[in-house]
Amino acid sequence: MFPKIQQICSDLIQRFDSISPERKATLVKISDYMQMKLDEKLPVQLMYVCTHNSRRSHFGQIWSAVAAEYFSIPHVRTFSGGTEATSFNPNAIQALKDSGFEIFTAESTNDNPRYIVQFGENQETICFSKVYDDSANPSTEFAAIMTCSDAEENCPFIPGVELRVATTYEDPKKFDDTALQSEKYSERSNQIAMEILYVFSILKKSHDNR
Repeated sequence: MFPKIQQICSDLIQRFDSISPERKATLVKISDYMQMKLDEKLPVQLMYVCTHNSRRSHFGQIWSAVAAEYFSIPHVRTFSGGTEATSFNPNAIQALKDSGFEIFTAESTNDNPRYIVQFGENQETICFSKVYDDSANPSTEFAAIMTCSDAEENCPFIPGVELRVATTYEDPKKFDDTALQSEKYSERSNQIAMEILYVFSILKKSHDNR
């Protein structure tokens, strides 16, 4: 894992006390689901869902892949989707680059490029905007983690889902083209990263105690 990302993870796990008890109770549902799948020797499939699949859901997909590597949790596959497809937002991409990710355009034939997001040597995930039921996403046996209230309200049914959890976050989009743009995108990325690391830390602790 790239050193800067490793350091961010190490710093964020020191801030778990800032997560409210109510929020932790929601996050534990995700770790319990992951534990169940691992106990059954099945892959863990996590899909982060937001309306446009452009910002928060990509943060979720990417930081979950990072957390799996950071805590050495095997058989985790991470995805993202939306209720409509747009594109991976450039401000979200920049926030990730500022955190140490290396991001390259893999395919750009339209207004919705595919990106390779690298977080270490031979450690990467592919990101592009898509609807939640795109062929690139799982259709059965997955958890849907709703990262925005619009998607939670406007997407009442997701076929094939085994667990649906709402962990909604404020949209950094409202700060686009303002003096706070960079700060707020990084703030949201780090908030999502911290809560995901909390989920995986519970899973790691359970494995270590067995």
